[in-house]
Amino acid sequence: MTGASGQSPIDPNKIAYVYMQLADHIADRIAKGDLRPGARLLGERDLAAEYGVANLTARRAVRELRERGLVVTLPAKGTFVAYPADSEGGQ
Repeated sequence: MTGASGQSPIDPNKIAYVYMQLADHIADRIAKGDLRPGARLLGERDLAAEYGVANLTARRAVRELRERGLVVTLPAKGTFVAYPADSEGGQ
């Protein structure tokens, strides 16, 4: 999930919350089709390790994505990219 150069897209010196940078990066990947509807996201701990952020930062980023309607979280199953509202998507 890191950039093509192997570096994290998160810049702690940028004037933006780190969780928002992470949420924006994942949202961009969804918009580009890198993460398709129904795809399972990494768990919060794995996201944190992948992007080099704290676990709570990853948790807040996932919450932000849920609030945007881009992902759904099913307890004990994981977090998945949401299907578009106008599509049944097997749900």
